[in-house]
Amino acid sequence: MKPRLNFMETAGAVMVLGLAVVAIFAPLLAPHDPARAVAASFGDPWPPSRAFPLGADQLGRDVLSRIIYGARISLIVGVAAMAITLAIGVAIGLAAGFLGGAVDSLLMRFTDVMLTMPALLLAMALVTVLQPGLLTVLLVIGLVSWTQVARVVRAEALSISRRDFVLAARALGATRTRLIVRHVAPNVMPIIVVMAALGVSGTLLLDAGLSFLTLGVPPPTPSWGRMIEESTAYFRTAPWLAIFPGLAILYAVMGFNLLGHGYLRRRRRDASTR
Repeated sequence: MKPRLNFMETAGAVMVLGLAVVAIFAPLLAPHDPARAVAASFGDPWPPSRAFPLGADQLGRDVLSRIIYGARISLIVGVAAMAITLAIGVAIGLAAGFLGGAVDSLLMRFTDVMLTMPALLLAMALVTVLQPGLLTVLLVIGLVSWTQVARVVRAEALSISRRDFVLAARALGATRTRLIVRHVAPNVMPIIVVMAALGVSGTLLLDAGLSFLTLGVPPPTPSWGRMIEESTAYFRTAPWLAIFPGLAILYAVMGFNLLGHGYLRRRRRDASTR
C-alpha cells in the first residue's frame, strides 16, 4: 500500500514548488528589471496600480519584480545554507551518537557552547569580519545554524546504535564506517529530511534578518529583508513597501514548515500502522 500524503504535507509541497517555479522563471515572470527605475516616482513611492500591481519604491523600481527576483536569492540562501548546516550537524551528530564516550562529550560540549551564542548576533559578527557577499551569507548561516541538527541526529544515532540489528552487525565484524553508512545513517535519514525542511525556514528568517540589518546580500541584488529595511522611512505613507515583502517571507517560511511538519506526521502515522 502506497503511503498517502496528508493535507499539511501536500499544501507545503505545493507552496514550495510554487516558490521554486517563481525563482527559476523570474526573468519570464517579472514585468520589469528589478534594479532599474521604471516609474517616474521622483523620490516618492507609487501606490499599487494597473501598471505596477504592487506599487513602486522611492527609486521608481517595480516592487513586484523585486519580490519575484528576491525569491531566487531567498531560495538559494535557504537551500544552500541548509546544505552546509546539514553537512556540519549530521557529521557531528553521527560521530557523537555512534562513537560515544570522550568523542560524544567533547562534541556535545562544543555544541552547548555554540548554543549559548545567539545565532543572529554571531552571524552579524562573522559577516562584519568577512567580506560581504552571497557566499559569505551562505557560509555564515550554515556555521551558526547546525547545533539543533547535531543534537537531534546525535539522539537518533545513539538510539539506533543500540538496536539489535546494529549489535548483530557489529558482532559479525562490521567496521565502524560500514555500521554508520549501511545501518545508522539510513535510519536517521527521515529525521534529517524533517530537520532540513524545517531548517530552511529558519535560514530564510536569518537571511531576512541579516538583510534587514544591511548585512545580507549587497545591492542592487533584490532581497526581501533589504526591501523591508529600505521601506522603514515610509511605514506610514507607503506601508505596502514593507507589507508585500513581509508576506513573501511569511509564505516561504510557512511553506517549508508545512512540508516538514506534514512529512513528520506522515512518518509517525505510517510507523504506527506497521
